[in-house]
Amino acid sequence: MNAPLHLHPVLERARLVRSAVAQGLEPVPSPCISVCRMDAASGLCEGCFRTLEEIAHWRTLDDPARLAVWSRVEQRIAHATACP
Repeated sequence: MNAPLHLHPVLERARLVRSAVAQGLEPVPSPCISVCRMDAASGLCEGCFRTLEEIAHWRTLDDPARLAVWSRVEQRIAHATACP
């Protein structure tokens, strides 16, 4: 979880998602990047920075709720890359 903030693949996907949503393209895609390992210390997926609950409920979320998950993911990545 220590990739430089500007190089993290999920952040690039977040930028693309926001652009697509601004253009009215739906549905909001998953943050999953197929690196599916849960970090025991943080309780987050090492690939997409979601919790198990967020992962499990993704299919039932509407687009505003999915965008809220994306926002939390971005915050988590920023926090993880800022901490030593």
